[in-house]
Amino acid sequence: MLSVLRRVDRLGLTLSLASTLTLVLLPLVNLQPNRILPGQGVALSQLWQQNSFLLFLPLFLLALLSATFSRRLWPRAMMSAAALLLLIIALGNSTTLLLEDQPPFARVSLGSGFWTLLLLLGLLMTDALIKLQIAPLPRLALVAIYLSAIFTLLASGLWDQISLMLEYHNQERFWQQGGRHLLLVAGSILPALLIGVPLGIRCHRSPRVRAAILPVLSLLQTIPSLAMFGLLMIPLSLLATSFPLLSEFGIRGIGAAPALLALFLYSLLPIVSNTAAGFDGLDPAVLQAAKGMGMNQRQRLWQVELPLALPVMLSGLRIVLTMNIGLVAVAGLIGGGGYGTYIFQGLGQTATDLVLLGTLPTILLAFIAAMAIDTLIALTQRETR
Repeated sequence: MLSVLRRVDRLGLTLSLASTLTLVLLPLVNLQPNRILPGQGVALSQLWQQNSFLLFLPLFLLALLSATFSRRLWPRAMMSAAALLLLIIALGNSTTLLLEDQPPFARVSLGSGFWTLLLLLGLLMTDALIKLQIAPLPRLALVAIYLSAIFTLLASGLWDQISLMLEYHNQERFWQQGGRHLLLVAGSILPALLIGVPLGIRCHRSPRVRAAILPVLSLLQTIPSLAMFGLLMIPLSLLATSFPLLSEFGIRGIGAAPALLALFLYSLLPIVSNTAAGFDGLDPAVLQAAKGMGMNQRQRLWQVELPLALPVMLSGLRIVLTMNIGLVAVAGLIGGGGYGTYIFQGLGQTATDLVLLGTLPTILLAFIAAMAIDTLIALTQRETR
């Protein structure tokens, strides 16, 4: 008995118990009379006899047993991943039966049980992948392959009767808004890098400049995003009124201009402070060795200092990238575009699935960006060792 208890993974046991309770107690989907009104929860007890769920349940049980008792991490990760894919397939197959004999505007939406299981199975996979200590590029490739499998299932039409996908098909400008979202992120970060990196290097070399610049940037960072957008709308509106030509180029009180300017200002502090911190952490002996080799200041900067400080600088870029992806969603409130447009439209129409249509891509973009930058950081750290 003691030997069995010693083999128990406490985190795996906790997540397994939570997953079991979720599957039994919470509704996996909701059957709604229409797009707006709340629906009636449909639990596992009403779905388990369908063929897809008969395949899902044994694999789900094996995934939980593996997470609790097995020390082999690859089976744990693979079974958790497969269980989640089978859950997606099972829910897609169940919608046709649930909508039989229902009014034409009835919908099947995802319930709290599905979202909780998505979180718990995701935690099981993440825990296994972290403990496996996979190299950065293979880890990124595994995540890309798994996400591709999920997108393939969604593109196959399996979920076309689920409310979230119905909202997607009703939004003809979904990909255009995605491009707008990315354009706002890139359009704010690139100028911040061009200004912030030289400013960070200057802060490293001059304590007086650091004392003057960093407090101002810290103050800007404390202003809430909606307040910042509001503050910038006034001067930009006055500029557009005074100089109509600026309005022709999109510089006005609402739209992309205040969003880009606000995101640019928010981006400066992490870039400047991390650049300064990266240069502060350089080994003086390395710099002296480079100087002794006859390198001038520009050569030392490009060949020694920047490569060594790059991992810390990339950490700042990671902060800025994930932050701006989220803040662009708020810019939808002032006509900035992006996926935030769907969030605020959904809130105005009390359409939860429309809110999710804006929220989920934003989260996914931030996740992918963070993973990509983490991979770059790991690779640069390996190169500088």
